[in-house]
Amino acid sequence: MKQELSQSGRPAGAISPAKLAHIVLRTPRYEDMIDWYVRVLDATVAFETPILAFITYDDEHHRVAFVNQPQLSDRDGGAAGLDHVAFTYGGLGDLVSTYDRLKGAGISPYWCINHGPTTSLYYHDPDRNQVELQIDNFETLEALDEWMRSGAFAANPIGVEFDPDLLSELFRSGAQVADLVKQGAITRS
Repeated sequence: MKQELSQSGRPAGAISPAKLAHIVLRTPRYEDMIDWYVRVLDATVAFETPILAFITYDDEHHRVAFVNQPQLSDRDGGAAGLDHVAFTYGGLGDLVSTYDRLKGAGISPYWCINHGPTTSLYYHDPDRNQVELQIDNFETLEALDEWMRSGAFAANPIGVEFDPDLLSELFRSGAQVADLVKQGAITRS
């Protein structure tokens, strides 16, 4: 019996999405949230009314949407829900430039960590949602898989914190990216 295939060539019935399309945030801080995400993601407003706004930073018509709900109260820190959303940059230069740009605008990460698979900067948006800006530390999935199987991730699944100012300084001084993205590489002598 011949198995039916989807348009992607995968077996019918086992179809994963092609990509994550967007996130939608309900907020009592509507304008502040729009402004923050536009600034942080270097995005543009694709559509906005007093109730609903869409922003984008790439070929998707909207990546983040906001619903204006001024009656909402802040979520209790102990409540269940989404922990954070992460945005991946094309390389360390893009992440460092974004860090420097945001720092100049008074937006600083609250946690900087090399998880092993990623180098990550965590920020709080105006509603205190956690937003991760990251890069992938491995050139290929095979290299990442080899590192994961080495036991290094199991030994430290959270990662090693680093100083983002030192990362920026070392990157701008010409240090090799492959050296900078190794866990524990960002330390002052």
